[in-house]
Amino acid sequence: MKLVRYGERGAELPGVIDKDGGLRSLADHIPDVAGSVLEPESLARLARVDARTLPLVSHDVRIGPCVGNVGKIVCIGLNYSDHAEESGMEVPDEPVLFMKATSSISGPNDDVVLPRDEGKGDWEIELGVVIGKPAKYVSVAEAPSHIAGYCVINDLSAREAQLEGTGQWVKGKSADTFAPIGPWLVTPDEIADPHNLDMWLEVDGYRYQNGNTQTMIFGVYELVSYVSRFMSLQPGDLISTGTPPGVGLGLDPPIWLQPGNVIELGIAGLGRQRQLVVGPE
Repeated sequence: MKLVRYGERGAELPGVIDKDGGLRSLADHIPDVAGSVLEPESLARLARVDARTLPLVSHDVRIGPCVGNVGKIVCIGLNYSDHAEESGMEVPDEPVLFMKATSSISGPNDDVVLPRDEGKGDWEIELGVVIGKPAKYVSVAEAPSHIAGYCVINDLSAREAQLEGTGQWVKGKSADTFAPIGPWLVTPDEIADPHNLDMWLEVDGYRYQNGNTQTMIFGVYELVSYVSRFMSLQPGDLISTGTPPGVGLGLDPPIWLQPGNVIELGIAGLGRQRQLVVGPE
């Protein structure tokens, strides 16, 4: 299934994409694409619903973040060896964890708002893993049963806040609009191998990132297991698994986002995003 949330910000409704690409309402079946709805038994019930019988929704409607009421976003830094190299950092021996504020979440096509007093806005396409069953001290072998699905995440960054001064990653990653997710939450049955997905990102039509998840240092199941050693994971939590090379920071000279830029990005089977970059509010 491709689950989706649509409508005005803060009042999104649940939906599903049918086999013809049509958007269908699930509002009569579930309250939201969130929480316990993402547990295996609930997803199995939804899979038995014939999408062709559901109300059709206009494609002109705004598409919101594909998961509601996210409890936490756990991000993995430097999880592609070639990205670590372009960042001038050593390949880690174990996953590098940091958090991203849930207030940074936005829809896949919403505007990206650059924060005040920040001249180094940057982009990062990432594979998002959505947790569907509570996970605590799970093994790598157990990890797949705890995953509700996958989505596209643009892990936007404010590099001055992240790397200069006190250099705290969380404050450089958490500006409002800095975590567009979606357009869809795609259940694992539609993804043959999350470790072999083409991914790309363009700014103003120029392709800066062109990678594949097969070059991740730590795979999806290993990451779920690893994170669950340090914190419990709950349905609707997100793990953002790292980015391939081609970010603005790694270019020579670096290139930073400017108002008026258009970012487009996508992952095979998971859809695509498009954001207009605007100046500080």
